[in-house]
Amino acid sequence: PGEKDGKDYHFVSTDEFERMVKEDAFLEHAEVFGRHYGTGREVSESILDKGIDLILDIDWQGAQQVRKRKPDAVGIFLKPPSLVELERRLRRRGQDDDATIAMRMEEAEAELAHADEYDHVLINDDFQHTLMELHSIFKN
Repeated sequence: PGEKDGKDYHFVSTDEFERMVKEDAFLEHAEVFGRHYGTGREVSESILDKGIDLILDIDWQGAQQVRKRKPDAVGIFLKPPSLVELERRLRRRGQDDDATIAMRMEEAEAELAHADEYDHVLINDDFQHTLMELHSIFKN
């Protein structure tokens, strides 16, 4: 709710998305929570070619694709302190109904199973501490 096309994301139809997948238009793409997401390959590579780093907020499926295309990519997995705390945070946001939260919790368990595929795993228990850890990774 509230996201704007061209500002928050670039929204396309499912047919258009599938066409873009076939045309290799994405650096990575995945279906998450019943929605299709992708990172534009051409724009991403243009930015990287200029020596500018990208930070992608993607799931494990997308991260695997990025690692194949960009082996020097650095993967950072932000892990909740526990599944109980994750559910508490989801409920506190007040954006999702019980069924959606249950689905997100199932997906979270699947996501956590891939944490060891990343270069860094940070437990997001204290925001300021996690931010400092991220900062130190970015500086190196």
